[in-house]
Amino acid sequence: MNSLERILRATRLEPVDRTPLVPQLFGHAAITAGLSLRDYLHDGEALAHAQVLERERYRTDAVFAFLDFGVEAEALGAPLSFRADRYPDVVGCVLRAEDDPSRLRLPDPAAAGRMPVCLQALRAMRRRLGDDALVAGAVAGPMTTSAQLYGIENALYLAIDDPPRLAAALDFATRLAIAYGLAQLDAGAHAVIVFEPAASPAVVPPAFFREFVAPRLARVLGGLRDGGAAFTWLNIAGPTAGILDAYARIGADVATFDYYLSAAEACHLLPQTCLAGNLRSLDFLDAAPGVVEHQARELVVAFEGRSGFLLSSGCEIPPEAAAESIAAMAAALSVE
Repeated sequence: MNSLERILRATRLEPVDRTPLVPQLFGHAAITAGLSLRDYLHDGEALAHAQVLERERYRTDAVFAFLDFGVEAEALGAPLSFRADRYPDVVGCVLRAEDDPSRLRLPDPAAAGRMPVCLQALRAMRRRLGDDALVAGAVAGPMTTSAQLYGIENALYLAIDDPPRLAAALDFATRLAIAYGLAQLDAGAHAVIVFEPAASPAVVPPAFFREFVAPRLARVLGGLRDGGAAFTWLNIAGPTAGILDAYARIGADVATFDYYLSAAEACHLLPQTCLAGNLRSLDFLDAAPGVVEHQARELVVAFEGRSGFLLSSGCEIPPEAAAESIAAMAAALSVE
């Protein structure tokens, strides 16, 4: 059973030879490869090379073409500020609070901003790995993109003062996520992870999620499935107990859950969905490797008898994380 087969079986809740190891290692791969994060985010071949090195170093079952949460906004004209060792910041909004999002036009993923970097990385990783490991793309969800276009404060004000305007922005962002995701599938991704941090209950109430975000996420996940994705994956960090039960209804085959929820709680809320999580990302910075290994082993034990589980972190492992702690996570599975 190779890495891709292992993950695909887990997504279908079928027996596997071991728990798949799928840590959220994105920018950390640049450190492993001796690259600056800025260079990693601008060169698809370099990103692909770094991801393959990361997989070889830790024996993981997946590689990722995730850049940052500014990609979609940048492709629509938002200015970004880049530094050598940090993810970029969106420093100017595409839309003012009073602007109508209908003036926006979908960008061409083959030419707009750094979208081509992602596509280049996916093609390179698929050439290198074929179907031996999961090659995963990434898109920002509708709320996250809308928050980048308006600024998070303006987006939240619109939810109260002008819901139709925000709804129009969310609809545009939904079409954008589908178009960009389909381009990633065409470039070689087996699946495309939908990251939606701005829809976390830490940012917006669960009622808002269910009314405004969930129906659009359902369209995104459905569009990716119709476009040939091997499975769908929704990733929302934070205290998601109030919304996690909705993931299955909106079509998520894989659901990331963060350390705020226990394995038992997540299984109760999503009994028939493959779960990915839930190690605390900051533990890879400030906890001893032995602690990380112990926590990972506890997770694996908690899911014994339930195949639908991917051992991962609840959100991205920081780029500056200790290599020893990541290796300890792998050691919990006795990965060789």
